[in-house]
Amino acid sequence: MLFSKPGRFFLTCGRGEGLTPLNAFDAALWDAGVGDLNLVKVSSILPPRCREDSTPLESGSIVPAAYAYIIGDIPGEVISAAVAVGVPEDPDKPGLIMEYSAKGHRDEAEAIVRRMVEEGMAMRGRRIKEIKSCAVECKVERIGAAFAAVVFGP
Repeated sequence: MLFSKPGRFFLTCGRGEGLTPLNAFDAALWDAGVGDLNLVKVSSILPPRCREDSTPLESGSIVPAAYAYIIGDIPGEVISAAVAVGVPEDPDKPGLIMEYSAKGHRDEAEAIVRRMVEEGMAMRGRRIKEIKSCAVECKVERIGAAFAAVVFGP
């Protein structure tokens, strides 16, 4: 089995510019501190008893991550990406991660993604202990990218 249940997570955000959309995305990953990791996109569940821990992961590692990103190519346009984690009151229950990206400012994106967590946790009938969030914006110069993620580790 390639992955086991993660024991830890951290939130991160980054922005970047590049000659191409892929270069801009790569620059945003680098800015977020995950540019030397192989991210595998996963859906949005925080495992029970998963703890927040930002200890660096080994370069080249294949790691699961729930993330949002947006790429823009209109100079002057503002783009944003955000993630939020709903940590449940009951540590034996899973939490919820939501991701969001759009044209606009980081404050708007962060407010929306936090409301998304509230709605998702309410739908599941889980009380929220806390919501953690991360958001970033990029004012496009050439080709820009905004990236936000919840990255899992062992």
